[in-house]
Amino acid sequence: MKKKIVIIDDDRKIRDLIKQYLQDQGFDCSAGEHGKDLDKILQKATPDLIILDLMLPDENGLDICKRLRVNKIKIPIIMLTAKGDEVDRIIGLEMGADDYLPKPFNPRELLARINSIFRRHEMELSEKVNEVSGKTIQFDNFEFNPQERTLKKDKKEIDLTSGEFSLLKVFIENANQPLSRDQIMQLAKGKELDVFDRSIDVQISRIRKLIEEDPNKPKYLKTKWGFGYVFELTNVK
Repeated sequence: MKKKIVIIDDDRKIRDLIKQYLQDQGFDCSAGEHGKDLDKILQKATPDLIILDLMLPDENGLDICKRLRVNKIKIPIIMLTAKGDEVDRIIGLEMGADDYLPKPFNPRELLARINSIFRRHEMELSEKVNEVSGKTIQFDNFEFNPQERTLKKDKKEIDLTSGEFSLLKVFIENANQPLSRDQIMQLAKGKELDVFDRSIDVQISRIRKLIEEDPNKPKYLKTKWGFGYVFELTNVK
């Protein structure tokens, strides 16, 4: 079955170009120019991915992304931004976007980002049961279940975006082993880290807010200065 992709961009020329290009690549695409169009599409079907422009009339892309995540809609989102300010991209990731792409961009780069997200999702679904992914990992008052894609604290589920889940899974599978940012990106997203890419740091910050009692003094997800990060687990069941 064709993967379904929704494109939301108020620039008709860009919207039509993306739609035509992705259709030529074998995707089933629908498009709209603002958040209301997206809501109508979501009422009829659940797409596999949303391409969402940052600057939109009425409700902007950041607000739409936040609204979807608050309502526990976990469809992967690639945020498009025409702004050069890295802050906008970081905010998009903080709102729950899975990836971002600055305009102007090469359609092949967009296709690569899309395929990377789909490959990661398919790998997660098709992974064979092993020592880590085949059972619930318990540490302190947390329970991490890779098969059900859940993280619970005191039996209460914590909402995770697909990107946060992938990142946390990488850390738990490599517990107590320092990982560089490049290693983390390769393991979590299957791509090399761009020198200006802050997505790993942003998602690590979000995970710390979810699991750490004091995110500024992390117990689990610690920074290895000059190298990367390490997820320290001692009380594992």
